[in-house]
Amino acid sequence: MTGPPNKRQKREDYRRAQRETGTSELPQKRFYRQRAHANPFSDHHLVYPTTPQDMDWSSYFPAFVADQQPNIVSEPAEATEAVSKPSPTKLTKDVEVVDIGCGFGGLLVALAPALPDTLLLGMEIRTQVTEYVQDRIRALRIQNADTNLYQNIGCLRANTMKFSPNFFRKGQLSKIFICFPDPHFKHRKHKARIVSTTLNSEYAYVLKPGGIVYTITDVEDLHDWMVQHFEAHLSFERVPEEEQEADTCVKIMRTETEEGKKVERNKGQKFVAIFRRLEDPPW
Repeated sequence: MTGPPNKRQKREDYRRAQRETGTSELPQKRFYRQRAHANPFSDHHLVYPTTPQDMDWSSYFPAFVADQQPNIVSEPAEATEAVSKPSPTKLTKDVEVVDIGCGFGGLLVALAPALPDTLLLGMEIRTQVTEYVQDRIRALRIQNADTNLYQNIGCLRANTMKFSPNFFRKGQLSKIFICFPDPHFKHRKHKARIVSTTLNSEYAYVLKPGGIVYTITDVEDLHDWMVQHFEAHLSFERVPEEEQEADTCVKIMRTETEEGKKVERNKGQKFVAIFRRLEDPPW
C-alpha cells in the first residue's frame, strides 16, 4: 500500500493544480519552497534564444500579441534537407524594464499599475520561485480581468549573468532593477556578484542612452561595491540624490519588494543608488 503523499508530493500537486485549474486564488509561498540562492556558475537546465530576434514573448504577454499571420521561414536542417520553422510571434511593443533576480515578484506587481504602457519582465534563476511568480501573475490577471491590469508583466527563468544579450537587443531597455542581490560576502565569491566590470558592460549594451539602473541593498559593503563599479564604468554616471528621491520607481523599490519589507520589519537600513546610461562617444 502506498502511504499518504509526502510534503514534496503535496507541493508538486498544489503547483500542478495552480497551473491546470486556472484559479484566481493567489499562490501560497509555502508550496514553492527552495533554497535562498542558486549558483550562477552551475550548468542549469535553461532554455534561451540564440538571438533576441528568436525570442517568442507571446506566452508571457498574450495581451500584447500583434495581429498578424504567422510567417514561415525555411532553413537547412542538414546540407541536403530544408525544414519549415515558424518565426516568433511578434508583440506590439518590446520589453523595456527588467527586474534581475525578481524573487517572488513584489516589485513587478507594484510597478505594473505605475507603468501601465510598459512591458516589465522578471528574470529569476530559481525554478520554483519562477513558477510562483508566474502563477501569481496568472491569478492577478484573472482577478482583474475587467481592468486588464497586470497584463504588462511577465517572469521567466534565466541566468542573467550568462544570457541577457540573448534576450535583449542593443539599447532595448529603459530600466534595470537590481534589488537586494546576494551579497556573496566571502572575497573568493565576489566574482558571483551581479554587479561587476564585465556585467556592467552588458547592462550598458542592453540599456538605451538615458536608461537607468536601480540598485538597493541592506548590506553597506555591497552598496559601496556597486557604486564603485558603476562610477568607474565609462558608460554610467550616478544620478544626483535629489533626482533619485523624486523618482517614483525608487519609492516603489524601497517598499514593495519582499526583501525590502523584511528589512523594514527588522528595522534595518536600505542603501539606494541609481545610475544613468550615458551616450556613447562618437567614433
